[in-house]
Amino acid sequence: MPYEIVTIPCLEDNYAFLIGNLDTGEAAIVDVPEAAPINDMLKTKGWELSTVLLTHHHWDHVEGLDGLTGRERLSVIGATADEHRLPKLSKAVNEGDIIDVLGTQTHIIDVSGHTLGHIAFHMPDLDAVFTADSLMTLGCGRLFEGTPAQMFESLAKLNALPDDTILYSGHEYTSTNARFALTIEPENAALISRREATKLARAAGSPTVPSSLKRERATNPFLRAHVPEIAVHLGMPNAAPVDVFTEIRKRRDKF
Repeated sequence: MPYEIVTIPCLEDNYAFLIGNLDTGEAAIVDVPEAAPINDMLKTKGWELSTVLLTHHHWDHVEGLDGLTGRERLSVIGATADEHRLPKLSKAVNEGDIIDVLGTQTHIIDVSGHTLGHIAFHMPDLDAVFTADSLMTLGCGRLFEGTPAQMFESLAKLNALPDDTILYSGHEYTSTNARFALTIEPENAALISRREATKLARAAGSPTVPSSLKRERATNPFLRAHVPEIAVHLGMPNAAPVDVFTEIRKRRDKF
């Protein structure tokens, strides 16, 4: 069954992701920062929206929900742990649940850290994972509610997915994240190359999201806390990876 995933820029630097089943013309949206660009894309594609997948409760991921075309008939899915802060859900889900979205199996992963109850949606048949503000291109979300150890564990779950998984994260932060990553690993050739590619993409007005998990493993410092050279660079040669991760997060907050 063929599918298409469309990256939709919203607000100042958010992304929503529209998933279309090309056989049925049915569509799902991951997060709703604002309605207008999503409605416009639905019209362009000729798809009918049926499902809304919400990763977490922050306003810039849910604000546009009530403005979506056909709002009254949409199925809204989000985390049980976040249900009290989300718009009214049609279905509440938990880590380990497997649900059907547009005819494809969708696995629920708890990726708490940025917020408690933040979830990711993994669609293995599409080689796609929608991570919003947990694992991001060249970074990870700021820890508003969770602990560094909690985010470290959440990212480990995502890092266990196959290399060819495509990572759909919630913001266009790659340029700033690249500058920071180079302070952690200044001699990483893959990272240096990625920074230049990011500059070119943004100069052309192109998004740097999605990315691939393989690329993130090679360049994202938050997935590389186990690398001995990084620990040495940070003056922590004998530290556990979770402690190195915590130091990287602390430095990113001050960057």
